[in-house]
Amino acid sequence: MALFDENVTLTPAPRRRVARRTIVGIWALVIALVALLVLTFLPTAYVIQQPGPVYNTLGTAETAEGEEVPLISVEGAQTYPTDGALDLLTVQVVGNRERTPSWFELALAWMDSSRAVLPIESVFPEGVTTEERSEQSAALMVDSQQEATAAALIELGYDVDPELTVVEVGEDAAAAGIIQAGDVVVAADGQELMDVAQLRDIVAAAQGDPVALTVRRDGEEVVETVTPEAVDTDGETSWLLGIVLSTTFDFPIDVTIQLNNVGGPSAGMMFALGIIDTLTEGELNGGEIVAGTGTITAEGTVGPIGGIRQKMYGAVDADAEWFLAPDANCDEVVGHIPDGLQVFAVEDLDDALTVLDAVSTGADTSALPTCD
Repeated sequence: MALFDENVTLTPAPRRRVARRTIVGIWALVIALVALLVLTFLPTAYVIQQPGPVYNTLGTAETAEGEEVPLISVEGAQTYPTDGALDLLTVQVVGNRERTPSWFELALAWMDSSRAVLPIESVFPEGVTTEERSEQSAALMVDSQQEATAAALIELGYDVDPELTVVEVGEDAAAAGIIQAGDVVVAADGQELMDVAQLRDIVAAAQGDPVALTVRRDGEEVVETVTPEAVDTDGETSWLLGIVLSTTFDFPIDVTIQLNNVGGPSAGMMFALGIIDTLTEGELNGGEIVAGTGTITAEGTVGPIGGIRQKMYGAVDADAEWFLAPDANCDEVVGHIPDGLQVFAVEDLDDALTVLDAVSTGADTSALPTCD
């Protein structure tokens, strides 16, 4: 038996031609993969903002040495037990000028409603190093703690004796040659000053008219008149005196706020609420988990902050059902509230206390201001 028949010619089967459409598809896939690989390593001009750590102002925090201590501690006054949480919220920035996120990371962030993609200039201004930004942020946090302590103690009836000291006068500023470094600004247009924000409001309300500043200089009070200068920014006019002020307070009790590696002024309102809860009987929040954000002045005015959408998601992650948002941030809140979170709009410390009173007593909250 023969395995092959030499007289038989075998003709190979014809090769099936690859469809043109298939070839085009393969090349498109290859090009896409190469483009994706290239984009992964190309520098970008954006950073990612996402929910950061959440801190309970009624709880503890870790010191630089790793020791757990009360986030808010008070000496010189009676303190009371607290329960639940008054959470302050943070945002985390992914990327900086030295290392920006990849295009792949940005794509993932664009598809995540809890994250935001921002131009790098909005977070890291040109000419400002990451280290300088961190130092500025830390300074804002210190000022925020001072303002929050003042707001809380004033709310509780304490006298905090604010003092606004001129640190610097611009060389060509409106106040140059009139106001001096070291002057203590006591009043403006006859109104006794509590903080820098109040002075800024008085100057703005004058709309360019001269402002009478009462200053304490060399132990004596004198009145100096300064005509603010107009500065146009993005089509808006603001009025400036051209002075840099530092605010200090003479607190009758010692309040220490322990919070490392967090900067900026946005925790002010929650600091103030935590201090009030610590110094008053009962539970300000009724034992509930309440989160919030907002700057605060010594007068108790709550101001807008950045990253509020990310902070709302951080609140949900921390199991909060109630959220205190600055009224000035409501345009960013509407349409972006995560499920399970009730957001209240607050303009000042009294508004925040009103919300907490309703939460703690189980009262109807439907009539309270919201960001609808």
